[in-house]
Amino acid sequence: MTASSSASTPATTSSFADFAQQVDYSLMQHLRPDPESTPDGQDHRARQVRSGHYVPVTPTPLPNPEYVAHSPELFAALGLDEALVHDGDFRSVFSGDLSNVSEPMRPHGWATGYALSIYGTEYNQQCPFGNGNGYGDGRAISVVEGVFEGQRWEMQLKGGGPTPYCRGADGRAVLRSSVREFLAQEFMHALGIPTSRSLTLYVSHDETVRRPWYSGASPSMDPDILVDNSAAITTRVAPSFLRVGQLELFARRARREAHPEAQQELQMIVQHLIERNYREDIDHSLPFPAQVVQLARLFRERLISLVCHWMRVGYCQGNFNSDNCAAGGFTLDYGPFGFCELFDPRFQPWTGGGIHFSFFNQPKAAETNYRMFWSALKTLLRDHPAKTAELDALHATFSEAMKAGLDAMWARKVGLANVAPELIGDLLQLMVASKADYTIVFRDLASLPNEVTPLKRGFYVPSDAELEAQWNAWLARWHQQLSGCGEPEEITASMQRTNPAITWREWLIAPAYEQAARGDYSLVHELQTVFRNPYAPLSAKLAGRYDQLRPREFFGAGGISHYSCSS
Repeated sequence: MTASSSASTPATTSSFADFAQQVDYSLMQHLRPDPESTPDGQDHRARQVRSGHYVPVTPTPLPNPEYVAHSPELFAALGLDEALVHDGDFRSVFSGDLSNVSEPMRPHGWATGYALSIYGTEYNQQCPFGNGNGYGDGRAISVVEGVFEGQRWEMQLKGGGPTPYCRGADGRAVLRSSVREFLAQEFMHALGIPTSRSLTLYVSHDETVRRPWYSGASPSMDPDILVDNSAAITTRVAPSFLRVGQLELFARRARREAHPEAQQELQMIVQHLIERNYREDIDHSLPFPAQVVQLARLFRERLISLVCHWMRVGYCQGNFNSDNCAAGGFTLDYGPFGFCELFDPRFQPWTGGGIHFSFFNQPKAAETNYRMFWSALKTLLRDHPAKTAELDALHATFSEAMKAGLDAMWARKVGLANVAPELIGDLLQLMVASKADYTIVFRDLASLPNEVTPLKRGFYVPSDAELEAQWNAWLARWHQQLSGCGEPEEITASMQRTNPAITWREWLIAPAYEQAARGDYSLVHELQTVFRNPYAPLSAKLAGRYDQLRPREFFGAGGISHYSCSS
């Protein structure tokens, strides 16, 4: 994940005063606030936001915030002393209280609007005003932007209270979803996948919010009870939180000439995206239209690489709309996500997601998001036909580039130096027929078995003689293609670097957030440790818990095998 660089800062920041000195609000300095906003950020009711790039908003503090967890790895990357998590001023800011900050920090954060497209179709219905002017960060409030260890980062509270985009909701996040997002972001980083990161997680057991959820192991597809949940705030960190949907919003306004500055506001946010996420890769001296084309090329590369990573580890985003697609090309918004256990190309954990956002449809969903990105940028090139043609060519060849990326990824998963679509296709069919566990079987293939027996521990049902014969025939073909790809130990090592030893298993995550609701965070911390090195072989003790097939009772269980977006 690329962040723009600046001068170096001290190696360790041990006081909140030193932390505050590293703050530098480029977004609020270079982009426009909503002209109808309040300067003090007291702006918490749903309303229309017709122009401007952001709205100043004060977060709503958690009462009596309690520490749950932090990421030692991210603290180290930012040059922060871990003791800061228990510093009163630091805890106040990252549990939503900015009332006591002093300059250069500001006593308010900011929220942004964006448009919604679902699988390439523009929508306004989700906006309470029916025109797109009320859709955006309903409970995500950025509170810090600054330069840490020479890189620019933005820190955003998830569950920080209502904003003008809240659509009448309370702006809170529950502890359950906050634990999931906190753990998932750091797990994805450990997997080597570009992602937003997790800084801290605080909870208030004095404030509860009511959400629909599932009773016990309910087989219901929809939540069947209302549950009172402790409110929590997790702070996520990224070079920026600019989304494809934000570019869409300003492009829609520019195309319909919604206000006199609409075209300029579109250009400003694209320029800001380049500065925040792509400046190291785009020559500042190029004319702006050339920078736009280069941006489109780089984003395409990052998006394709990102989705190939998702497919590699079995990740399904669940709701890959353009507003959940980071314009910087990294994973963002861990809501109704999941990891594929029992291999099914149609795997989709979110009950509201549909087949179009299922596991194997993610490359197509990415293409539709790229189309919205392309369409927004094209609005800036109306008077530049040559650059428009270059932009159109990038869009037209997206699916071809995606296929090449996927073919190369599948080849790496099975240790091949060259792509082998037919061999991979046959393997995936065998995995479906065997009801195979996606992570276990690919990891066990790294031992280079000559026959099926070592793989059978990853099958959810017994295999018959005919199916085992098909496996053995496939393994023989595979070994033929492996010849010339290196020494066996080299192939094994490469496959083990590609196929993780563990995965996210929802039935092992649920006990962590259930215990956390009772004030016991030990399982959250254990999962942090387990997820820290996902490619390393597990100890026998940890393997006995985390390298196992999903128990039968969790198939079809609401909140485990599927879930709503109640968070």
